[in-house]
Amino acid sequence: MQIELAESLRDTRTGKEASEILGKCVHCGFCTATCPTYQLLGDELDGPRGRIYLIKWVLEKNECSERTRFHLDRCLTCRSCESTCPSGVRYGRLLEIGRDLVEQAAPRKRGEKIIRWVIRRFLGGPLFAPFLAIGHLVRPALPARLARQVPRRRSAGERPVARHARRMLVLEGCVQPAIGPNINAAAARVLDRAGISLVSSPNAACCGALSLHMTAVGEARQSIRRNIDAWWPLFESGVEGIVMTASGCGVTVREYGQLLADDPEYADKAQKISAATRDLSEIVDQSHPGVVEGAEAIQVAFHSPCTLQHGQQIRGKVESTLERAGFPLVEVADSHLCCGAAGTYSMLQPDISGKLLGNRLRSLQRANPDVIVTANIGCQVHLESRSEVPVLHWIELMDNPGTVRKTHR
Repeated sequence: MQIELAESLRDTRTGKEASEILGKCVHCGFCTATCPTYQLLGDELDGPRGRIYLIKWVLEKNECSERTRFHLDRCLTCRSCESTCPSGVRYGRLLEIGRDLVEQAAPRKRGEKIIRWVIRRFLGGPLFAPFLAIGHLVRPALPARLARQVPRRRSAGERPVARHARRMLVLEGCVQPAIGPNINAAAARVLDRAGISLVSSPNAACCGALSLHMTAVGEARQSIRRNIDAWWPLFESGVEGIVMTASGCGVTVREYGQLLADDPEYADKAQKISAATRDLSEIVDQSHPGVVEGAEAIQVAFHSPCTLQHGQQIRGKVESTLERAGFPLVEVADSHLCCGAAGTYSMLQPDISGKLLGNRLRSLQRANPDVIVTANIGCQVHLESRSEVPVLHWIELMDNPGTVRKTHR
């Protein structure tokens, strides 16, 4: 695809990067076949190819309309198109560039800006946990439909003390400690049995994905710098890497080097942090866990998050680990498709998100599994809101199959 950048972008790093990405697109349309929003809506502008043309217009003219933002907002950023593209177009990065330019060329209305600011501050701030606690208290009194929107209360169990020579960092995150406190605890117990101790920094918080996906790029970079500052002393003390228990955080941290490439103070550290980041499935897969007692009695459906299979290009590791542990996996149709969670997408685009959720659950529940497992807290909560069977993080199942019996509603 040929492009003539607007003069204001011609000599910028962003313009050159966008031009390089666009240059690989050959208009083939293979991406539309695996795009969830195009499959659902049937509009070319709600597919990757159409959105690429919209971004190209912004890059060339440095102007756009609210219609451009409307269609870019409806993208899930699932990056399924990247897995399909025969030319290697980095659509996710192009979308980040395009959305940032659109925010500047066609600013949102004040009310919309406030809503998005409140969502970022609420989910990524200190008020989330107490509000969730209140939700747990009133949940029994709510109608069933509303009660399902409040994630059920979970307990974490004990974490083993750090006792092994092999140590890895783990990100606690922003919403996961409140919604799924047992995820990192279960990961710590499983890895402890494999001779790896998990440690964390109290000064590390949100990975930056929340701000980044809502086009608050400055906020995202502040979060990234804060985490790097929190982790770097531990890196210097000998931890071998960072293990991510939420694939949504993992794909973002793996791109820290790209996101701070133009920051002279942090570029090198960000690149090293990205290079040292691993998804939990990669670490557990290497430890070759044995058969888990009671696993053979539990039929499992695995939902692979988009951030795992498309963002990080990790496929098959969770499934093979569960099978080695003795869990029978049921077949799931259309396993490449998004559940509709997509970070804050379910809050900002509830209609599309709800339809995608219904489609995903029909596929996951078709074989009547005993449990659905996934690898990202956002997918877990979204699926659980309407699932007829328990939904867990896969590491919770590896840690204790009895968890399934404790999670029925």
